[in-house]
Formats: sequence, C-alpha cells, structure tokens
Amino acid sequence: MTSAAATQSSSADNVCWNLSDLYAGPDDPALLADLETSERRASAFEVTYRGKIGAEGGPSAAMLLASIVELEGLSEQMDKSAVYASLLHAGKTDDPRHGALLAMTRERRTKINKHLIFFDLEWVALPEEVASRLADAPELARYRHYLREKRAWKPHFRSEGEEKILEEKAVTGRAAFVRLFEETISAIRCPFELDGKTETLSTQQVLAKLYDSDRATRQAGATALTEGLKQNARLLTFVFNTVVLDHKSDCEIRKFQSPMGPRNLANEIPESVVEALMTATERHHAMVQRYYALKKRLLGLDVLCDYDRYAPLFNEQPGCDWLGAGQTVRESYESFSPKFGAIVGEFFEKNWIDAALRDGKRGGAFSAGAVPSVHPYILMNFTDKLRDVMTLAHELGHGVHQYLSRSVGYFQSGTPLTTAETASVFGEMLTFQRLLEKYPDPKTKLSLLCGKIEDAFATVFRQVVLTRFEQKLHRARKDQGELTSEAINALWLDANTPMHGNAVQLTEGYSWWWLYIGHFIRSPFYCYAYAFGELLVLALYQKYKQEGERFVPKYIELLSAGGSDSPDKLLARLGVDVNDPEFWALGLNLLDEMVSEAETLAKQVIA
Repeated sequence: MTSAAATQSSSADNVCWNLSDLYAGPDDPALLADLETSERRASAFEVTYRGKIGAEGGPSAAMLLASIVELEGLSEQMDKSAVYASLLHAGKTDDPRHGALLAMTRERRTKINKHLIFFDLEWVALPEEVASRLADAPELARYRHYLREKRAWKPHFRSEGEEKILEEKAVTGRAAFVRLFEETISAIRCPFELDGKTETLSTQQVLAKLYDSDRATRQAGATALTEGLKQNARLLTFVFNTVVLDHKSDCEIRKFQSPMGPRNLANEIPESVVEALMTATERHHAMVQRYYALKKRLLGLDVLCDYDRYAPLFNEQPGCDWLGAGQTVRESYESFSPKFGAIVGEFFEKNWIDAALRDGKRGGAFSAGAVPSVHPYILMNFTDKLRDVMTLAHELGHGVHQYLSRSVGYFQSGTPLTTAETASVFGEMLTFQRLLEKYPDPKTKLSLLCGKIEDAFATVFRQVVLTRFEQKLHRARKDQGELTSEAINALWLDANTPMHGNAVQLTEGYSWWWLYIGHFIRSPFYCYAYAFGELLVLALYQKYKQEGERFVPKYIELLSAGGSDSPDKLLARLGVDVNDPEFWALGLNLLDEMVSEAETLAKQVIA
C-alpha cells in the first residue's frame, strides 16, 4: 500500500508562504508582546470610555473619533497573533504545536474582548437622533458606515453580562467544533483502489481524481471519497448536528426570526433579494441539464454520473506547471491594469502564497486578508491541472481586493460576503479570456469553455443547492432533533435532484458528500454569496467589455472602498442595481449564451 505522502507531488512542491511579515515564528516574543500590549490597551480603553459613549446626549464627535481610532488599533494588534496562528494551523493541521498556539491566541482574544464589549452596547443604546447626529459629523466621515452598521444589530445584542458569557463559551463551543471538523477532514485517508493497487489518499487528492480523463479513475476516486467519509461519518455527523443546534440557539438568544437572519444582516442584504436570486437561478435548471446532456454526448456515455461532471472532454487536455500558471495569471491581471499586475507580482515575489501539497494541510483554497499593516496570504493545493490556474486567479482576485482595501482601515477593509467574491470571479474571467487566446485549438477552446461553464454552474447553481440543503438541514434539526447520517443523506439528495434532473445520475455514494463541505460548519449560509458574486461579475464584465479603459478606475475604486459603504451604494457607482429582480437575469442569460456557444463549437469539433 502506497502512503499518501509518497504520492503528493506537484511543480509547486516548494511554493510555501513566508509568514515572517506577521511573526518570525511561533516562538517569536513579539507575538506574546502584542497580546499583552493589546490587553493593557483594552483595559485602559475601558477605564477611559466606559459610561461616556452611552452618556446622556452622547459623547462629543471628537471623543467618539478618538475612541474608534484606539479601538481599531488595539483590535488589529490583538487579532494579528490569531491570524498568524490560524495560517500556521491551516498549513499543517496535524501539528499539535499549531493547534495549541491557535487555542491560546483565541483564548487570549476572548479575554481581551471582555474589556471592549461595552463599547458596542453603549453605542447602539443611544437614541437614534443622537446617533445620527454623531454618524453625520464631518470628523467621523471615515467611520460613518461602520457606525451605522453597528446600530443595525441593535435588536440582536444582549446585555453586557450575557455578551461576555457568549464570547467566552464560543471558544469551547462552536469554534472548537470548527477546529475538530477541519482537523478531521485533513486527516481522512481514502482507500483508492484501481487496477489491483491500493493507495491511501487525502480528500484533496481523491477529489482531484474526479477531473481525470479516465472514467475508471473517476469512479474509483468517487468510491474512495465515499469510503473515507463513511469511515468518519459518525463523528462528522455529530459535528454537523452540534453546529446546527448551536446556530439555532444563537439565533434564539439574539432574536433572529430565521437561521439565515444573521448571515443576511452581515451581508447587508434583505432576505427578499436573497430569495429572488435563488429563485431566478432555479428557474434556469433546464439550462444546466441541457449542458449535461451535451457533455454526455461529448464523452460518449450512455449515462452521465455525478463523478463524470468534471471529466475533461479530451485526453490531450494540456496541463500547466506552477511557473506557467503564475505567468498566465500575472499577464491576465496586468492586461486589465498595471496596478493589478504589480500587486499580483508581489504575491509571487514575496512568497505570500502556499501552493505545495503536503499531509495535514487544509484542503481547498482561500485568501486571508490578515491585517492592514501587513498584507494578504493565499493557500491553495496546486496539482498541475489547467483548472488550478483558475483557482490561482480566483484567490489572487481576493488578494488584490484585500490588498487595496487596506487603505480604509481594519474595521472597514473587510466586505460583506455578497461583494467579497467580486474581484475573485472577475479575476477568473480575465484569466479565462487569456487562456482562450493562449490555446486557440478548437478542442482545447471547447474544453476551456466547458470548464468555465462548469465552474460557473458550481459557483451559481451548486451554491444555491447548498443553501437550499442548509435550509432543509436546519429546519429538520429543529423539527426532528438529532439527525442520523442517513437522514441528512436524504436531505442532500433532495436538494441536489432539481438541479441535475434526469441529466445526471446521482449515485448512492454521492449522498455522503455533504460531509466534507466546510462552509456548512465554518460559516453557515455562506454559500449563496458565491452565486451573488458570480452573477454580479458576469454583469460587471459585460460593462468592462462595453466601456473598456473607462471602467478600470471605477472598478479599482470599488475594490479600494472595501466595506466602507453598503454593497448597493458601492455598486450603484458602477451603474448596478442589485435590488432589481431583473438584474439576476443578466448573468443567467450570459451563461445560457455560453452553453449555446459550447453546443455550436461541439458540432464543429465533432464534425
């Protein structure tokens, strides 16, 4: 039996991030010093401002500004160590030292936050006329949106004593189960059997098999993934049940009417817009099934199974090594804006990316914004596939967004999830066009087009499916109590069937695949934001093609604004109205045109 470690290899084997811009190492004295200093600052902050923010008539604008500036500074200093610990842990989840450091920084952060909870409570308790006067003061213009958004949470804050208890219990509650989930998924080894040989592979390695040109390999990969998940189903099902119950309790404590309430409020988007987005997407399921019917013909299959959805169309699909991927993505961003090209260059030149394959590394990919005084970091698992180029482009889009938004400060550099995917998906579109130019051969062009369609389906339709599954899961957990793995399997298939219809055969093994999806655990109801972002970007990219260079500075301004205003107001500057239900049809119609283009190109290739 071959070990997973022996099979993990790619051209990015030595591409590891350098975290020294945060700290020199886990034993760097500066890490503890930052925690101790931020704790002293928090204690002094409480002494200085407690009772003054919520005083009758409110504080002066100057005092409120001084308090926010200090709060922002100490919050960044406090969080820097936790960011570093989380990156270390993501890079090697099976190192106990990393887990211990992560736990320590979270515990210290909780302790520090106890001194700060009063601030939000006093601010939201002010009468509306007082708060509005302060938020509109010229001195506070930089923090206007931050202050107003705080007050949007007013109905959901509890007393200071309750908030402190919730803060402290989170470390041993939900956060602990998130860590348990991530470490369990990273540690899973799947028995991959093919041609009489068996390998033990990680979930990331097995998922990569689903993109293989050989159907037997894909089927073996699907079987291996199912087996690996089933072996851990008891633990993972318990984690799911616990996290969903914890979310229910949280919503009840904070008086949210629906389990999606906290996410929608954080995303600054009304539930009606979310429902309009998902309903509009579901009306186009026939388009998805039309495409899968095309893919079945192109692959020459009688039945298209779930493990065939991402199969390459042709055996001679080109690969791509790390250097080639980096060059392609850099050229794509550079062609849009030299400023973008320069930022992307820094990620490669200064080792802000971790792309190597290794045991214990967290699966998937992400870009962590870190803190404004440093810069973002990217994690991905590069496997020398052409699709990895798109993953790299996606995460670098996040990185560019996070890099630019540092200018608005720590409190407003982050964006709601609805606009967080804007730059990432836009970067994918830029890179997709570059790849089409680079590979003009009709077969490769069709492969790239189909790959882009499949990525878009995964980002739009599949994310809506995931959200519908979450809705079903949370409802069933509330109504029926703790759910068995088999009960959740049924909910999963029920949510997936409308999208795939009769075009894709969902196997029995596929019913277990909800078990590895981390968004359900880390960020409940995160997934619809992907659909929002993809359809938004399809519309923005059309604007770019229409406006050319005139679009570029407006787009850079949008990204640089981070979360300093509401998404609808920021996007209105580009002529986009996300509150218009018809808006979503623009992106969906473009996807339909791409499917039609693939059908036309397929006739040429087959002929």
